Amino acid sequence: MVTTAGPRRPSTLAPVTGAVESRQERKRRTRQSLLDAALRLLADSSLAGLSLREVTREAGIVPTAFYRHFASMDELGVALAEESMRTLRTMLRDARQKPADDAIKGSVATLVAQVRKHEPHFRFLVRERYGGAAEVRRAIAAELRLLGSELATDLGRFPGMATWSSDDLRMAADLMVGAMLSIVMALLDVGDHPDDLAQVIGVAERQLRMIALGMAHWHPR
Repeated sequence: MVTTAGPRRPSTLAPVTGAVESRQERKRRTRQSLLDAALRLLADSSLAGLSLREVTREAGIVPTAFYRHFASMDELGVALAEESMRTLRTMLRDARQKPADDAIKGSVATLVAQVRKHEPHFRFLVRERYGGAAEVRRAIAAELRLLGSELATDLGRFPGMATWSSDDLRMAADLMVGAMLSIVMALLDVGDHPDDLAQVIGVAERQLRMIALGMAHWHPR
């Protein structure tokens, strides 16, 4: 028996896809609001002293919603560490890529600008690097190793360092990362007085020049 097909119903695929995307976007925004809320509260506290209820209240969500995004406060701390280290890696990458008559002076100027712009991220890294939860400390250490690897790769592209061993390149990169972190700490501690800031900048430039001078006269084995 031949039947005549009735009118085709409009496909519901697009609205469903749109709804899924909308839910994903809402989830992403809520997750980010929790990270941002924690970062604001961490201006005056360590992660260990911060409660889940404080974070959710600051973010404007119910406490039970927290577990849709993080299994624990330590997991939130790891996410904050990764986010903060992305800020640091981007800052150093920009400093290396921006042409300047004086690369060291330019790098320090970039450091100063970025620390001022992203101060909560840097305060979190400095505070939690040694004094935070073990899981967060490990996350920061892993991110610093990644940062050192990226910098060592960049250093190996310089003509004068093309013959350096991977160990020597990594050693030089770690020295520079360590110096950068000490500069960040000094910038976070300095007051608003221009003379104090100028002194920190002067010391930072001398530190980096000393490392650069040592690298220029290093003879790989």
